[in-house]
Amino acid sequence: MDTQNQTHIKITTADPSALGLFGLAMVTFVASSQKLGLTEGLSLILPWAFFLGGIAQLFAAVLDAKHDNIFGTTAFGAFGLFWFGVGMTWLIQLGAFGETLAANADSRQLGVAFVGYLIFSLYMTVGAMETHKVLFFIFVFIDLLFIGLSLSSFDIMHGASHMLAAVAEMCIALLSFYGSAAVVLNKHFGQVVLPIGKPFGIFKK
Repeated sequence: MDTQNQTHIKITTADPSALGLFGLAMVTFVASSQKLGLTEGLSLILPWAFFLGGIAQLFAAVLDAKHDNIFGTTAFGAFGLFWFGVGMTWLIQLGAFGETLAANADSRQLGVAFVGYLIFSLYMTVGAMETHKVLFFIFVFIDLLFIGLSLSSFDIMHGASHMLAAVAEMCIALLSFYGSAAVVLNKHFGQVVLPIGKPFGIFKK
Protein backbone atom coordinates (compact mmCIF):
# COMPACT_ATOMS: atom_id res chain seq x y z
CA MET A 1 0.00 0.00 0.00
CA ASP A 2 1.37 3.41 -1.00
CA THR A 3 1.51 5.71 2.01
CA GLN A 4 3.60 8.51 0.52
CA ASN A 5 0.64 10.70 -0.46
CA GLN A 6 -1.47 10.19 2.65
CA THR A 7 -2.75 13.36 4.30
CA HIS A 8 -3.43 13.50 8.03
CA ILE A 9 -6.04 15.97 9.23
CA LYS A 10 -6.18 16.87 12.89
CA ILE A 11 -9.46 18.31 14.15
CA THR A 12 -9.28 20.18 17.44
CA THR A 13 -12.09 21.41 19.65
CA ALA A 14 -11.96 24.25 22.13
CA ASP A 15 -12.02 23.57 25.85
CA PRO A 16 -15.77 23.44 26.65
CA SER A 17 -15.40 23.87 30.41
CA ALA A 18 -15.84 27.66 30.20
CA LEU A 19 -19.28 27.24 28.63
CA GLY A 20 -20.23 24.42 30.98
CA LEU A 21 -19.21 26.42 34.05
CA PHE A 22 -21.04 29.48 32.75
CA GLY A 23 -24.19 27.41 32.32
CA LEU A 24 -23.83 26.11 35.88
CA ALA A 25 -23.13 29.62 37.17
CA MET A 26 -26.20 31.16 35.55
CA VAL A 27 -28.73 28.57 36.63
CA THR A 28 -27.48 28.42 40.23
CA PHE A 29 -27.29 32.21 40.39
CA VAL A 30 -30.95 32.57 39.39
CA ALA A 31 -32.14 29.59 41.45
CA SER A 32 -30.31 30.70 44.60
CA SER A 33 -31.96 34.12 44.38
CA GLN A 34 -35.29 32.35 44.95
CA LYS A 35 -33.98 30.22 47.83
CA LEU A 36 -32.50 33.31 49.51
CA GLY A 37 -35.83 35.13 49.23
CA LEU A 38 -34.50 37.76 46.83
CA THR A 39 -37.00 36.65 44.16
CA GLU A 40 -40.21 34.62 44.19
CA GLY A 41 -41.68 31.75 42.21
CA LEU A 42 -40.24 29.12 39.89
CA SER A 43 -41.65 30.07 36.49
CA LEU A 44 -38.81 32.33 35.36
CA ILE A 45 -36.13 29.98 36.68
CA LEU A 46 -37.31 27.34 34.19
CA PRO A 47 -35.71 28.86 31.04
CA TRP A 48 -32.33 29.06 32.75
CA ALA A 49 -32.73 25.53 34.09
CA PHE A 50 -33.39 24.08 30.63
CA PHE A 51 -31.12 26.20 28.44
CA LEU A 52 -28.15 27.06 30.70
CA GLY A 53 -28.29 24.34 33.33
CA GLY A 54 -29.36 21.68 30.84
CA ILE A 55 -28.38 22.31 27.23
CA ALA A 56 -25.17 24.29 27.86
CA GLN A 57 -23.79 21.64 30.19
CA LEU A 58 -24.81 18.75 27.94
CA PHE A 59 -23.11 20.49 25.00
CA ALA A 60 -19.97 20.87 27.12
CA ALA A 61 -20.19 17.18 28.03
CA VAL A 62 -20.28 16.16 24.35
CA LEU A 63 -17.24 18.29 23.55
CA ASP A 64 -15.37 17.01 26.60
CA ALA A 65 -16.00 13.48 25.31
CA LYS A 66 -14.09 14.47 22.14
CA HIS A 67 -11.21 15.50 24.41
CA ASP A 68 -11.33 12.03 26.02
CA ASN A 69 -12.06 13.80 29.32
CA ILE A 70 -14.14 11.30 31.29
CA PHE A 71 -14.35 13.57 34.34
CA GLY A 72 -15.66 16.60 32.44
CA THR A 73 -18.00 14.49 30.30
CA THR A 74 -19.52 12.80 33.34
CA ALA A 75 -19.77 15.97 35.44
CA PHE A 76 -21.31 18.23 32.80
CA GLY A 77 -23.50 15.42 31.45
CA ALA A 78 -24.87 14.41 34.84
CA PHE A 79 -25.55 17.96 35.99
CA GLY A 80 -27.03 18.93 32.64
CA LEU A 81 -29.51 16.07 32.98
CA PHE A 82 -30.08 17.06 36.61
CA TRP A 83 -31.39 20.46 35.58
CA PHE A 84 -33.68 18.90 33.00
CA GLY A 85 -35.01 16.67 35.78
CA VAL A 86 -35.47 19.58 38.17
CA GLY A 87 -37.13 21.68 35.46
CA MET A 88 -39.60 18.89 34.70
CA THR A 89 -40.27 18.49 38.43
CA TRP A 90 -41.11 22.17 38.75
CA LEU A 91 -43.43 21.96 35.72
CA ILE A 92 -45.27 19.06 37.35
CA GLN A 93 -45.54 20.90 40.68
CA LEU A 94 -46.82 24.02 38.91
CA GLY A 95 -49.57 22.00 37.24
CA ALA A 96 -48.26 22.30 33.68
CA PHE A 97 -49.18 18.66 33.01
CA GLY A 98 -52.50 18.72 34.81
CA GLU A 99 -53.85 18.74 38.35
CA THR A 100 -53.82 14.94 38.70
CA LEU A 101 -50.08 14.68 38.14
CA ALA A 102 -49.42 17.61 40.48
CA ALA A 103 -51.64 16.11 43.18
CA ASN A 104 -49.68 12.84 43.09
CA ALA A 105 -46.28 14.52 43.55
CA ASP A 106 -44.38 13.32 46.62
CA SER A 107 -41.50 15.64 47.48
CA ARG A 108 -39.76 12.80 49.32
CA GLN A 109 -39.05 11.17 45.95
CA LEU A 110 -37.25 14.36 44.98
CA GLY A 111 -35.34 14.02 48.23
CA VAL A 112 -34.25 10.51 47.25
CA ALA A 113 -32.99 11.91 43.93
CA PHE A 114 -31.02 14.56 45.82
CA VAL A 115 -29.43 11.85 47.98
CA GLY A 116 -28.44 10.02 44.79
CA TYR A 117 -26.82 13.16 43.42
CA LEU A 118 -25.09 13.72 46.76
CA ILE A 119 -23.47 10.30 46.41
CA PHE A 120 -22.44 11.20 42.86
CA SER A 121 -21.03 14.60 43.82
CA LEU A 122 -19.03 13.14 46.72
CA TYR A 123 -16.98 10.84 44.51
CA MET A 124 -16.70 13.54 41.87
CA THR A 125 -15.28 15.81 44.59
CA VAL A 126 -12.49 13.28 45.04
CA GLY A 127 -11.85 13.44 41.29
CA ALA A 128 -11.90 17.25 41.35
CA MET A 129 -8.92 17.21 43.70
CA GLU A 130 -6.77 16.32 40.69
CA THR A 131 -8.13 19.04 38.38
CA HIS A 132 -7.72 22.42 40.09
CA LYS A 133 -8.70 24.02 43.37
CA VAL A 134 -11.51 26.23 42.01
CA LEU A 135 -13.32 23.17 40.66
CA PHE A 136 -12.66 21.29 43.88
CA PHE A 137 -14.35 23.99 45.96
CA ILE A 138 -17.23 24.17 43.49
CA PHE A 139 -17.82 20.49 44.19
CA VAL A 140 -17.51 21.02 47.95
CA PHE A 141 -20.35 23.53 47.75
CA ILE A 142 -22.30 21.19 45.47
CA ASP A 143 -21.98 18.57 48.24
CA LEU A 144 -23.34 21.09 50.75
CA LEU A 145 -26.14 22.02 48.36
CA PHE A 146 -27.30 18.42 48.06
CA ILE A 147 -27.04 17.89 51.81
CA GLY A 148 -29.30 20.91 52.31
CA LEU A 149 -31.72 19.91 49.56
CA SER A 150 -31.93 16.32 50.81
CA LEU A 151 -32.64 17.34 54.40
CA SER A 152 -35.18 20.02 53.48
CA SER A 153 -37.01 17.62 51.11
CA PHE A 154 -37.51 15.24 54.02
CA ASP A 155 -38.48 18.20 56.24
CA ILE A 156 -35.48 17.71 58.53
CA MET A 157 -34.42 21.00 60.16
CA HIS A 158 -36.16 22.64 57.23
CA GLY A 159 -35.22 26.24 57.95
CA ALA A 160 -31.52 25.55 58.52
CA SER A 161 -31.17 23.02 55.70
CA HIS A 162 -32.98 25.31 53.25
CA MET A 163 -30.61 28.17 54.13
CA LEU A 164 -27.60 25.84 53.79
CA ALA A 165 -28.78 24.95 50.28
CA ALA A 166 -29.38 28.60 49.40
CA VAL A 167 -25.96 29.84 50.53
CA ALA A 168 -24.15 26.86 48.99
CA GLU A 169 -25.91 27.41 45.67
CA MET A 170 -24.92 31.07 45.57
CA CYS A 171 -21.30 30.10 46.32
CA ILE A 172 -21.44 27.57 43.46
CA ALA A 173 -22.63 30.35 41.14
CA LEU A 174 -19.90 32.81 42.12
CA LEU A 175 -17.10 30.23 41.95
CA SER A 176 -18.39 28.95 38.60
CA PHE A 177 -18.41 32.48 37.17
CA TYR A 178 -14.81 32.81 38.31
CA GLY A 179 -13.84 29.40 36.89
CA SER A 180 -15.46 30.17 33.55
CA ALA A 181 -13.72 33.53 33.35
CA ALA A 182 -10.38 31.94 34.22
CA VAL A 183 -10.64 29.36 31.44
CA VAL A 184 -11.54 31.99 28.84
CA LEU A 185 -9.07 34.70 29.83
CA ASN A 186 -6.12 32.42 30.61
CA LYS A 187 -6.47 30.69 27.23
CA HIS A 188 -7.21 33.91 25.34
CA PHE A 189 -4.16 35.77 26.67
CA GLY A 190 -1.88 32.75 26.85
CA GLN A 191 -0.97 33.41 30.48
CA VAL A 192 -2.45 33.16 33.95
CA VAL A 193 -4.83 36.10 34.34
CA LEU A 194 -7.01 34.45 36.96
CA PRO A 195 -5.31 31.70 38.99
CA ILE A 196 -7.27 28.51 39.59
CA GLY A 197 -4.87 26.65 41.85
CA LYS A 198 -2.88 23.51 41.16
CA PRO A 199 -4.21 19.99 41.80
CA PHE A 200 -3.67 18.66 45.30
CA GLY A 201 -1.44 15.88 43.95
CA ILE A 202 -2.64 13.31 46.48
CA PHE A 203 -3.57 10.72 43.85
CA LYS A 204 -0.83 11.58 41.37
CA LYS A 205 0.42 8.55 39.44
